[in-house]
Amino acid sequence: QVQLVESGGGLVQAGGSLRLSCAASGSMFSVNAIGWYRQAPGKQREYVAHIYSGGNRNYADSVKGRFTISRDNAKNMVYLQMNSLKPEDTAVYYCNRYLTPSYGAWAWGQGTQVTVSS
Repeated sequence: QVQLVESGGGLVQAGGSLRLSCAASGSMFSVNAIGWYRQAPGKQREYVAHIYSGGNRNYADSVKGRFTISRDNAKNMVYLQMNSLKPEDTAVYYCNRYLTPSYGAWAWGQGTQVTVSS
């Protein structure tokens, strides 16, 4: 079983930047596509971005051009560089396996809070 720990969140003004980190235990991490997800208060968890083990990546339209996902397989780490942050980016951010009909989630970590003030 993979254990996930997210970090790097905080309070930032609109237009600012943050870099989130996802640390994972377990050998399965490096061979799986990994995604970032977020959940705002009163809303369902939503997809943000994902990256395959080989490096190909995709983004939700709402963050395209502002966020960059990357990974270091040797360190079992995935990152999310967030630039030009907007108040609507405020949420708890989580990493997990990229969820598809074939691949379900590992146990969710505690997430990391991102708050963007206007």
